[in-house]
Amino acid sequence: MYLRLTDEQKMVQETIRKFVENELIPLENEVLRNEREGRPSLSPAKLEELQRKAKESGFWGINTPSEYGGADLGQMMQAIVSMEVAKTFVPFTFGGSADNILYYGNEEQKEKYLIPTINGEKKSCFAMTEPDAGSDTQNIKTTAVKDRDEWVINGEKTFITGGNEADFVMVIAVTDKERHQQTGREGVTCFIVDRDMGWKSEYIDTMGEWGPAALIFDNVRVPEENILGELHGGYNLGLEWIGFARWIVGARAIGAAERLLQMAIDYSKERKTFGRPIGDRQAIQWQIADSAIEIEAAKWIVLNAAFTLDQGEDNRHIASMAKLYGSNMGNRVVDRVMQIHGGMGYTRELPIERWYREARLWRIYDGTDEIQRMIIARNLLKGHVKVGQFI
Repeated sequence: MYLRLTDEQKMVQETIRKFVENELIPLENEVLRNEREGRPSLSPAKLEELQRKAKESGFWGINTPSEYGGADLGQMMQAIVSMEVAKTFVPFTFGGSADNILYYGNEEQKEKYLIPTINGEKKSCFAMTEPDAGSDTQNIKTTAVKDRDEWVINGEKTFITGGNEADFVMVIAVTDKERHQQTGREGVTCFIVDRDMGWKSEYIDTMGEWGPAALIFDNVRVPEENILGELHGGYNLGLEWIGFARWIVGARAIGAAERLLQMAIDYSKERKTFGRPIGDRQAIQWQIADSAIEIEAAKWIVLNAAFTLDQGEDNRHIASMAKLYGSNMGNRVVDRVMQIHGGMGYTRELPIERWYREARLWRIYDGTDEIQRMIIARNLLKGHVKVGQFI
C-alpha cells in the first residue's frame, strides 16, 4: 500500500486548485448576488468561457474514455478533482462528460445522445424518483405501455437534478406490472426521451440553491429504438447510476469542509474577545481539531471508494460509507464554522449560511442517511462484507 498521491496526482491537484483559486473563487460575490436576486448563478456565456479555459488546461472529460476525447484519468483523479472544485460554491463542473449509463447505448444512441452530451451540445437528466418512490424504488408507478412500435409513458418524476434544463431524460418506467409487483426489481425499463416528445418540467423551490424539477409524462410516445439497455433491465441501470454518484457526494463534502475549516482558522486568529484571539480558547480549538480529524477520516473512505472502482471491483458498500460519513461530516463542520463565526456567520455578508443550507441536502439526495445505514448493515448481517476485512 502506498498512502500518498503520485507525482501525477499531485500535479493535477495543484493545477485544479490554482484554477479554482484564480477563476472560480473570485466569482463568489457575483454568484451570491445573482442568486439572491433570483438570477442564474452564472450566465451561459461565463460558464462556456470557464469550460473553455478548463479544456485548454487539459481537463476535459475527467473520466470520459479517450476515444470520445476525454482525459480518462480514473476514479481516484475524479475524487481529487471533486474535492478541489467543491472548495467553492460557484456552480462549475468540468465539461466533456456524460451520465455513466449513457455508455450502454447502441451506436445510434451514442451518436444521437452520448457524443452531443460530451461535446456540451445537449443536456441530460436521469429520472427515477417519484412522489411515492424515493429510496423505495420498488414503488415506482410511472408506466410505459407498448403500442405497436412505440411505448406510451405516463407518470410523474420528482426532485430531478437538471430536469429544468435537460434536452432529454433517461427515465425509468414499469413495462411489466406483474413482474415488477412480484419482484420489485424486474419489469422496469430505461427510456431515452427527448423533451420535444412531450414531457414537461416544473421547478421545485427548495431552501437551498438547488432547483430540481418535477417531470410530467402525459401519454408521451417514445419509439422502440429509444430503449436504453435491455427491455425490463432498467432497474440495474438505475442502481448503477445512483451508486456511481453516491461516493462523489462525500468528495464534495470534503472539499467544502476544508474551505470552511480554513475560514474558521483564519477568523479565530483575527477575532478577539477579552483581549485575546478566540483561537486561544479551548472551546474553539476543540471544534477546529474535531473538524480536521473528521475531514481526514472522510477523505480516506472516499479515496478507498474511488480506488476500489479503479481496480474494477464492486465499491457499493464503501460508497455508502463514503456518502453517509462524508455528508454528515460536512454538516457537522459547517455548523461548527458558523458557531465559531458567531453572529457574522449567520448573516448573508458571509457565504457560510449558503453552505449551511446546501450541506443539509447532502444527507438526503442520492440515498438518505437511513438508506445508507440499511445497506451497510444488511451487507454485514448477510455476510457480504466481513468485519475486519479490507474493503
